[in-house]
Amino acid sequence: MNFCLLRYLRRKSLHRRSSLASNPFDLSLPSISIPKVVNFSHTATAISQYPQKFTSFPPGLSLSSISERCSRLLSLCTASKSLAPAMEVHTHLIKFGLHQDARLRNLVVNVYSKCRCFGYARKLLDESPEPDLVSWSALISGYSQNGLGREAISAFREMHSLGVKCNEFAFPSVFKACILTNDFSLGRQVHGTVVVTGFENDEFVLNSMVVLYAKCGEIAESTRIFDAIPRRTVVSWNALLNCYVQRDSFGEAVELFQDMIVTQTRPNEFTLSTMINACTGLEDGRNGRKIHGYLIKLGYDLDLFSANALVDMYAKLGSLKDSLSVFNGTAKPDIVSWNAVIAGCVLLESHDCALELFRQMNNESGISPNTFTLSSALKACAGAGNRELGRQLHAYLIRRDLGSDAFLGVGLVDLYSKSGYMVDARLVFNLIPEKDLISWNAVISGHSQNGEDVEAVSLFPLMYGEGVGVNQTTLSTVLKSTASLQANWICRQIHALSLKSGFGSDNYIVNSFIDAYGKCGRTEDASKVFRESQTSDLLAFTSMITAYSQDGQGEEALKLYLEMQSQGIKPDAFVYSSLLNACASLSAYEQAKQVHVQVLKLGFITDIFAGNSLVNSYAKCGSIDDAERAFREIPERSIISWSAMIGGMAQHGHGRLALRLFDQMLKDGIAPNHITLVSVLCACNHAGLVSDAKRYFSSMEELFGVRPMEEHYACMIDILGRAGKLDEAMELVDTMPYEANAAVWGALLGAARIHKNVDLGSKAAEMLINLEPEKSGTHILLANIYASAGMWDGVAKVRKVMKDSNVKKEPGMSWMEIKDKVHTFIVGDRSHPRSKEIYAKLEELSEPLRKAGYVPMVETDLHDVEEREKAKLLYHHSEKLAVAFGLIATPPGAPIRVKKNLRICLDCHTAIKLVSKIASREIIVRDVNRFHHFKDGLCSCGDYW
Repeated sequence: MNFCLLRYLRRKSLHRRSSLASNPFDLSLPSISIPKVVNFSHTATAISQYPQKFTSFPPGLSLSSISERCSRLLSLCTASKSLAPAMEVHTHLIKFGLHQDARLRNLVVNVYSKCRCFGYARKLLDESPEPDLVSWSALISGYSQNGLGREAISAFREMHSLGVKCNEFAFPSVFKACILTNDFSLGRQVHGTVVVTGFENDEFVLNSMVVLYAKCGEIAESTRIFDAIPRRTVVSWNALLNCYVQRDSFGEAVELFQDMIVTQTRPNEFTLSTMINACTGLEDGRNGRKIHGYLIKLGYDLDLFSANALVDMYAKLGSLKDSLSVFNGTAKPDIVSWNAVIAGCVLLESHDCALELFRQMNNESGISPNTFTLSSALKACAGAGNRELGRQLHAYLIRRDLGSDAFLGVGLVDLYSKSGYMVDARLVFNLIPEKDLISWNAVISGHSQNGEDVEAVSLFPLMYGEGVGVNQTTLSTVLKSTASLQANWICRQIHALSLKSGFGSDNYIVNSFIDAYGKCGRTEDASKVFRESQTSDLLAFTSMITAYSQDGQGEEALKLYLEMQSQGIKPDAFVYSSLLNACASLSAYEQAKQVHVQVLKLGFITDIFAGNSLVNSYAKCGSIDDAERAFREIPERSIISWSAMIGGMAQHGHGRLALRLFDQMLKDGIAPNHITLVSVLCACNHAGLVSDAKRYFSSMEELFGVRPMEEHYACMIDILGRAGKLDEAMELVDTMPYEANAAVWGALLGAARIHKNVDLGSKAAEMLINLEPEKSGTHILLANIYASAGMWDGVAKVRKVMKDSNVKKEPGMSWMEIKDKVHTFIVGDRSHPRSKEIYAKLEELSEPLRKAGYVPMVETDLHDVEEREKAKLLYHHSEKLAVAFGLIATPPGAPIRVKKNLRICLDCHTAIKLVSKIASREIIVRDVNRFHHFKDGLCSCGDYW
């Protein structure tokens, strides 16, 4: 029968008393008398401590009195599992000849079974002339209660073969044994026996079958049996409630609890502790607190099982204070209590508190830690960065012969990984005898987190070869390292493996591939994965927008954002951070302002990622004032915030301001990283601050602990070269610990052009052509060097090399954004709809420019044409066309923002300076290297670029 129908019929039979059912946690119960339960704990303790006192018999007692006294003592021993006094009583039975009494023999079998002395119990059973059902039931129950399912089933089969029939007390133990051994086929057969023998209406038998079918996944059958129980007690309800919670069906558990209240069944401590676990699973703190109140109201607050569940619930719901309060109110916490509270502290990252509790447990409680305790302690050491205590725990594990335990081994690998000691982590990993998936994931994640991406990726095929499989953690971690290495071919192989392993439709893995392909520069592959994914959620859109942004495809990023909005997906701060970076790559100032408005509207202005991106975006869009305002509004500035602002100041030519900002950062206690120091050196470079640059470069490792990297050397070489210190620059090239790359030789080639050093230019160009043969800029700069030295043969030679090598000169291009539309220009371009007005404006400016002292620098033009034609070509450069368009298309006095794909030429730089004064406009030109702010006939670069 359909499970949903069964549930519906049950609810219908309950008639839904709305006054009680309105709130599943409303325990307005009728007064129900609670039967008094005899507590054997004090007597049992006394028996175990003073057996002679309780097992001695005064002289003159009749056999019947002795029999009755032995019966009571054996029952007490069974309840307390006191073996020694039970054996003393057994001795007296033999002494008085009472051991053949069937009732007493059954009691002895029962106590031996409960105390795990199955050899004695079985011997008594075998010596019995006619072993009865009670003895067999006691033996089977003992096996089941002690987790020996196979032995219990074997005893059941033997009993059945002897013709001894089960009763309502034996069947539950047999069902429990079937659960222990996962022998659900036998469980169904025993169910048939239950029906045949007429026990299908017994409450205890039905309860055990409810649990059996729930455990084997047949929840519909379990519910059907539950509904068949004629008079359900709290035990019946608890059986099904517990099954729901163990299957993570927390919502169903709450609904069943509601039905239970409707029937006026009073919950006990087991019911309420089960419901605490359900509230934990649902993350429902409000109703969890209500259940806590009911525990107190009904007098179950001292129940240890319930207290442990509360400690766990409060920790998992984020309330460490309440978790500790419940724990501290527990009279005698057991190992489960300690484990729950320590694990809760670790979960909530209160690692010092966890370690203090661990110390108290060891020194004050008298309870020894188990593997779960030690695992939590290792996590706390890792989280607190307490490597020394972690080493002490490691030594403790070795002394207890637990050093190679796989579960604890993973904790040790994690500890050493997070402490940055990957050599120790690998040693521990190598000592784990049977490495499972979790062990491999731990060591791979450790390498990845420590930036050892090659090692992380190298371990992956070894892991796969061991046949332990892969999961989300494995794939996402290896993809992260693959992306860091930009190893596209490995990414493709992992993609194929993930499809083969069935992760092709896993959203988390799909998003990881979008991110990895994007970081590898394969946006086409990333887009293909994105489009083929069955569900495009916020994370997928964020990953794809970020991929486009990182690849410089800002327009695609903005289009995808509009598509995301059309699908009704609400963006978060990360999306806007990526969008602002896309605007920065496009230098799209107007779009950046629109995104800024959305950030303000949705309340993300205090988000540090969005704030940092705003600073970066405005700086790269040419508005350093807006960037500075955004920087000031960031509530807690990180190193990324400072680096973005310092880099922005440097790019805009405000070198000294950038250095003052750097000094302020140091005063605020923020330590610079390698990116910050690159920005500092760039600030010195753009401002020509050679002495400051030398000071920062020479002391960066000593003062800030940052070893100079290739980028720092390239900056320093560029600074020296621009300043004309060519010998010092070459000396630094020869002595640096890296092989000179394209950035270094490019800096030297630029310096050679500035200072007309043909020999250095030739050498630098030769090295650059070997490194980047497809780049036309190298050839052009070398030709300029030859031309400035009057070496026209050299110019001709460069042109021939370019022709023979099929190297095409990258055309100069400028563009500007007006009213959400981008207008693009190339030299001599007449395709623009307003080209007549543009050229007319240039013609209008020619006379004022001439009067201001402008003379075309025809010597910088390499075209093989007459000087008049060269002058014309220079005057129609793309940046001049863009500026002319800006003058006619923007309101008087408004700033003109122009972007250029190459370095602005000297002729345009000179002309635009003069135009800014003639037209009384601020003109901002972003070229491939930096920003030039032209105002009142001056440039922010100080003519040093």
